[in-house]
Amino acid sequence: MTDREALIAFNMVEGIGPVRVRELQAVLGSLSEVAAASVEDWTRAKGVGRVLAEKVRTRLREVDVIEEEKRAGKVGARIVTQVDEEYPEALKSIHDPPLALYVKGTLDAADRHAIAVVGSRRCTHYGTQVADRLSFQLAKQGYTVVSGLARGIDAAAHQGALKGGGRTLAVLGTGIDQIYPAEHAGLAEEIMDQGAVLTEFPVGFRPTRQSFPQRNRVVAGLVQGILVAEAARGSGALMTVDFANEFGRQVFAIPGRIDNPSAGGCNELIQNGAKLVTDIDDILEEFEYLIPPKPDGRVDFLQSFLKLDGRVA
Repeated sequence: MTDREALIAFNMVEGIGPVRVRELQAVLGSLSEVAAASVEDWTRAKGVGRVLAEKVRTRLREVDVIEEEKRAGKVGARIVTQVDEEYPEALKSIHDPPLALYVKGTLDAADRHAIAVVGSRRCTHYGTQVADRLSFQLAKQGYTVVSGLARGIDAAAHQGALKGGGRTLAVLGTGIDQIYPAEHAGLAEEIMDQGAVLTEFPVGFRPTRQSFPQRNRVVAGLVQGILVAEAARGSGALMTVDFANEFGRQVFAIPGRIDNPSAGGCNELIQNGAKLVTDIDDILEEFEYLIPPKPDGRVDFLQSFLKLDGRVA
């Protein structure tokens, strides 16, 4: 088994994530050597007891990497592992980078300039309009917009980037063949034409309570910064902020009315140090030395929003 095949195999087995695989490598050497090692050898690694080692070793013998790649190919996807050149550099810097990614669409070097735009599924009209407009502007400036394909703010972010003619990445909490929610299948197809839909979960994987927080860590790992467009206190989107803080990413938030529960999470983020955003400039100035500005793509945020909202001619 090659290192690449070992990564795909380990990724298919529950109970052995990126951190434990790294611990095994530290003791046993290459990934192929880890895959071939005995249970006794595995127990020398930190955090790997005999029960876990026996369970995972048994499961490893059952998985079929070649067949998994065929299954991915049948649904139009490919598997990109940590040893492949296409694997995003930003993800390699986090504590627990996915061992493998299932990808439909393209990953590009330009995606290193990426901003996540996230928020609540149950959002207001204002929230979706802000997410759409700022994502449109970010795309015009050459940033890749990353989100989670969920209802509400996520969908608005992807749609804004698509309208801006830019790249967007959708990270799933399911297998690559299990688009969730199902009504976003058409949006996913559009995203593939201007970016990619990706996931770390094997073909056929159905969502669980834990899979969406895992998805959120990948969203945060792919980007330079994260913008929370609208989120109530306790929103799942704030989990992505926790990961962003852990990974050293810049956090931005759109303020909202103090009497609007949908804005409570954003206002609290600002109180706790997130950068308040009222205009695209508030984001661009944080990264002005990393990507050249595109004056021809600039749209005044306030004016464009008011026109969209029908308040000015």
